[in-house]
Amino acid sequence: MPNIEIYTTRICPYCVRAKALFKRKGANFTEIDVSTDDDLMGKMIERAGGRMTVPQIFIDGKHIGGCDDLYELDSAGGLDPLLAS
Repeated sequence: MPNIEIYTTRICPYCVRAKALFKRKGANFTEIDVSTDDDLMGKMIERAGGRMTVPQIFIDGKHIGGCDDLYELDSAGGLDPLLAS
């Protein structure tokens, strides 16, 4: 199973959608809540190449992007191979 990390905040419908997709696919993930931690938020922004919105998703260290990016990847058939690795 790949290492999936999702940077989130407490009140974020896009975070909920991203996590729901991983759950439907049976993929485990680590959720990193940046709601009240400026250091974690800074790390997320750095890792995401300056992107400041949540969620920011990483699979095995590779930046996938946000929720829309994740769903586009899935629609294009690119998510399942990443989850199978």
